[in-house]
Amino acid sequence: MTTILSILALLICFYLLARIVSLFFISSLDKISKDLKLSSDAAGATLMAVGSSAPELFVALFAVLKPGDHQVIGIGSIVGSAIFNLLVIVGAVALVKKATLIKQPIIRDLIFYSLSVALLIFFISDGKLTLIETSIFLGVYAIYVIAVVNWKKWFQYEDRVVEIEEDSNCDNKGSLNYFDKILCLLFPKAKNYYLVFLFSIIFIAAVSWVLVELAVLISAELGIPEAIIALTVIAIGTSVPDLFSSIIVARQGRGEMAVSNAVGSNIFDILVGLGLPFLIVLLISGGTINAGGDLMSATIILSISVVILALLLLFSKWKIGKFTGFILIGAYIFYMIYEIVTL
Repeated sequence: MTTILSILALLICFYLLARIVSLFFISSLDKISKDLKLSSDAAGATLMAVGSSAPELFVALFAVLKPGDHQVIGIGSIVGSAIFNLLVIVGAVALVKKATLIKQPIIRDLIFYSLSVALLIFFISDGKLTLIETSIFLGVYAIYVIAVVNWKKWFQYEDRVVEIEEDSNCDNKGSLNYFDKILCLLFPKAKNYYLVFLFSIIFIAAVSWVLVELAVLISAELGIPEAIIALTVIAIGTSVPDLFSSIIVARQGRGEMAVSNAVGSNIFDILVGLGLPFLIVLLISGGTINAGGDLMSATIILSISVVILALLLLFSKWKIGKFTGFILIGAYIFYMIYEIVTL
């Protein structure tokens, strides 16, 4: 009975994350990106990616701070989310709407993403993460942000300007369910979008803390390794906001923003989602953090998925459609089958 209640609570947390990001976080981030005059792909690779990746960041943070050596939950959720983002989200975007991508920003994101994965594999190959390694993660992300902001100046290309059709908001009461109406009562008005952004972070942090606690509980009750729970269930659940936001912008004809969101989210997850929480813990406690083990095979699969996506885009001449979508989602199904068989 306890296990059933824990799983139900887990599903509720996933739903809350999806609605908070969809109703409040993404809309506030989009307004902030307009204030900052970011291009479509830059907004997707930075603000949108950071916003929709906030659950993974907080899950990793609370996992490493929780007493009892649960850091595999943080690493596993990020590696699993990265695989989901690259294969399922980009695959879903390709299925939703055929598009020809602007190659310059996609090449940028693939270069930095490949570097991120290479660093991750190299750093956890010895089974631990150090203060220097986590600092390198954050340093590389800072370079990535600089590249994103200046990429359009360095490599000239036309940005697609499409007016955003916002998701159902608190002013449209008829489209809201009971949970949404409660959330609307707790959040500031949409016009105060910087405050909405702050509230979103607080709520996402709270729900993520509950997710970590539930993951530990379910893992113990079912006798399943925490790394496997993190790589699959937690990874998919925390990636739901990425999936929804990418599909929304893909339907608006901004395929490169959707792909940049998925790939940019992965870059953020690896470099900041791992780098920042582990840096904080190492500065407080010193020493090293155990990593690797059950996660190494998944990390290698992650590197393979990068190669698959890059080859598909090159051979299709930067066009995505149903063929690309089926290949990527099929690859993810094989990955899930592999995780279940090797359980």
